[in-house]
Amino acid sequence: MRLMAALSGELDQMLAEEVRIAEQAVTQSIREATDGLKTELRNQITGAGLGQRLANTWRGEVYPKGKQSIKAAGLVYSRAPEVVGAHDQGATIRSKDGFWLAIPLPAAGKGPRGKRMTPGLWEKLRGQRLRFIYRRGKPSLLVAENQRARQGQRGGFSAASQKSQASGRGLVTVPMFLLVPQVTLKKKFDIDSASRRWVSTLARRIANRFDEAERRGARP
Repeated sequence: MRLMAALSGELDQMLAEEVRIAEQAVTQSIREATDGLKTELRNQITGAGLGQRLANTWRGEVYPKGKQSIKAAGLVYSRAPEVVGAHDQGATIRSKDGFWLAIPLPAAGKGPRGKRMTPGLWEKLRGQRLRFIYRRGKPSLLVAENQRARQGQRGGFSAASQKSQASGRGLVTVPMFLLVPQVTLKKKFDIDSASRRWVSTLARRIANRFDEAERRGARP
């Protein structure tokens, strides 16, 4: 009876240690793969020239939070799923009202806090009406009249003063927006392939962590 009790106690200790190692191996491997997938998806966006701001919408979480678990799970998601999904799948974007999509040109500048410029916002900020120019077989335009080129590093254009408008010297008409019926976004990256690739590494990562624990003598 004493021998059986001793063996039982030793087995309990060994099993508890195995569970601890398994929880650590699974959780750390899940975290590693989650961070790796998030980084790859961010790099896909910046590599496609879509900017760091959109790339940073990719986030990663490991559950349960703050704990080691043999049932750990990782989640990688974007906080801009519609934009990311359109570039992942490819999409045709049309105006909601069925007319034109206005694409800002560099001369239109940006709105407050980097907000995307729209014709309505441009007119509100500049206090000036844009003029529509139809071009057969080409994108139509919204242009700003009576503009003068800014000097110095700031560059760009601004509305001419009343005096300049009266003289007419140095005044130009500047295209601010292209108007198109629709825009087709090409597929620029592949979320599914990246996800499958990182998931396929999990078994190897978990096994490697068990081997590391064995080499350190963590097993009783």
